[in-house]
Amino acid sequence: MEKRTDITPATAHSVLIEGRRRMRITGVVEVESFREDELTVLTQSGALTIWGEELKLGKLNPEDGQVLLEGDIVSIEYEQPEPERRSIFSRRK
Repeated sequence: MEKRTDITPATAHSVLIEGRRRMRITGVVEVESFREDELTVLTQSGALTIWGEELKLGKLNPEDGQVLLEGDIVSIEYEQPEPERRSIFSRRK
C-alpha cells in the first residue's frame, strides 16, 4: 500500500469512542474502504480498521480530515507499518 503524503488534514489524529455506538476519527487522510461491518481509513498515524455491525458513516469531511461513524463498534486495529527494506548495497544516511 502506497502512502499518500500530498494530503495533510488540518487536525492531528485522534479516536474518540462514545459508548461503543459512535466514533469520531480525526487526522483522516483517505477512506480506503467501507462496508456495513468494516471501515478502513488511512490516518496520519497509519491505516486503521474498525469492525462492527450496522456501521454507518455519519459525517465525512475530507477538508478537515474527520469521519464520524455510528453503529455497533466491535474492535479497532492499526496496521503495523512495514519495515523499510534495504539491500546490502544501499548507503546508510
